[in-house]
Amino acid sequence: MNLHGPMPRSSWLFPLLAVLFFTGATILGVDFSRTLPGLVFAVVLLFILFGTVFAAVHHAEVIAHEIGEPFGTLVLTMSVTIIEVALIATIMLGDKEVPTLARDTVFAVVMIVCNALVGVCILAGGLRYREQNFQMTGSSIYLSVLVVLATMTLVMPNFTTAAPGPVYTVGQLTFVSLVTIALYAVFLYTQTVLHRDYFIVETDDSPDSGIPLGKKLTINFALLVVALLAVVLLAKKFSLVVDAATEMMGAPPAFAGVVVALLILMPEGLAAISAARKNDLQKSINLALGSSLATIGLTIPAVAVVAVTMGKTLVLGLSQQDMVVLLLTIAVSMLTFSTPRTNVLFGFVHLVVFAIYLFKIFSP
Repeated sequence: MNLHGPMPRSSWLFPLLAVLFFTGATILGVDFSRTLPGLVFAVVLLFILFGTVFAAVHHAEVIAHEIGEPFGTLVLTMSVTIIEVALIATIMLGDKEVPTLARDTVFAVVMIVCNALVGVCILAGGLRYREQNFQMTGSSIYLSVLVVLATMTLVMPNFTTAAPGPVYTVGQLTFVSLVTIALYAVFLYTQTVLHRDYFIVETDDSPDSGIPLGKKLTINFALLVVALLAVVLLAKKFSLVVDAATEMMGAPPAFAGVVVALLILMPEGLAAISAARKNDLQKSINLALGSSLATIGLTIPAVAVVAVTMGKTLVLGLSQQDMVVLLLTIAVSMLTFSTPRTNVLFGFVHLVVFAIYLFKIFSP
């Protein structure tokens, strides 16, 4: 993605189309249905929504490039988290309640990021450069925080006794949300202030676009806000399409979580893969593992507030099978990032774990 040349037309066109599409559909009363016009509506919706998500991430990347690392990666992950919370909340609060959607989406994000994305990045970089280097200290910090957050939010609910089932009581959910936010805040302080050198990506200077820095940041920030708002507006209509597609395919409820996770991670994932192919594996790790931490550290507390406020049940505890896959993912990740160099075998191992996760969804 070119961050230095003229602004791509799609970066402002898709957010504009999203706002116009939502306004027109609302005024005319057009919505998704299982008819030919309804299917056309769904195709147009998905096309505009995907384009708007890419536009939002593009503006976040431009801002990230201008302000530098590690703050740049933080802007990108925050933008993606806003999109994720909007999609989860609208589907979870839809006509058909999906109390497990937050859990399934967060778990899907962790699996996609830590297995699929990390695996593809390491494999792509290994095939091109044989071996790649990264900061071991930074990756260790990512993993240590990820292990604690994942255990608190996805495993511990299965072993509490104050409430029946894999759920937290309101008091427990409040405590876990506050601790989660506090831990993520300390991680951000470590990443951006105390130990920035653990996460800094060294890049070559690239030609500027000729636009003054202040003006460039203002334009991209304004368009980023518009794009994020457009995604939030379209989230409700997207939830109807996801529900219908899941029912038509006879897919399990966890499939909806995978769809939401893929939508929000696709632009960021492409950026991470591109960085790995440019021999910048550290940036790939920042994007990938940073996404996992932001997803758990910010999405779970945000969804918890929505659930408690609306009086909805929030199921967080994973099944026994999923806990085994999570444990396998953590173990493999710790081994992969225990040495400062990677190769294609590490990448392929992560992809095998992701294949296990996908196969288990449809054949538990």
